[in-house]
Amino acid sequence: TGGHTTEILRLLSCLSESYSPRHYIFADSDKMSEAKIRSFEQKRAETFSNSQFTLDRIPRSRGVRQSWTSSVVTTLYSILYSLPLTYKLKPDLILCNGPGTCVPVCISALLLGLLGMKRAIIVYVESICRVETLSLSGKILYYFSDYFIVQWPDLKEKYPKSVYLGRIV
Repeated sequence: TGGHTTEILRLLSCLSESYSPRHYIFADSDKMSEAKIRSFEQKRAETFSNSQFTLDRIPRSRGVRQSWTSSVVTTLYSILYSLPLTYKLKPDLILCNGPGTCVPVCISALLLGLLGMKRAIIVYVESICRVETLSLSGKILYYFSDYFIVQWPDLKEKYPKSVYLGRIV
């Protein structure tokens, strides 16, 4: 638990202050991410005085060892929950890295784009621990993301749309 949050915060530490405000969305059952994000943002505020961020929770789309059948229902619920949030935030860019929570948010953003309300650029970074195969989120978002980044050359070979930049986290 917390590996995806650690990876995304490493990525965010490289971004300039122009990426503000930042909106963090994580599963309502995630007990660790909020503390990690607040600590990260507190340190960031020491460097960038105008650092702005929000925290939002959505229902978990799929739990560990949850059946495929029931995960369809919970994912649909999470998408419905994400739609008003995504509409309110109207992000320019969605940077995500693999937890199932990112799928409903990305699908919500895609729907808003299809409806002509707001087009968001979706950048998906597959987790560093995915060496030979994509995660379930990666398998889904490979087809919908604007940029799909992998951190291992074998994955680039298997998934030609992906971008290999080496290990970035």
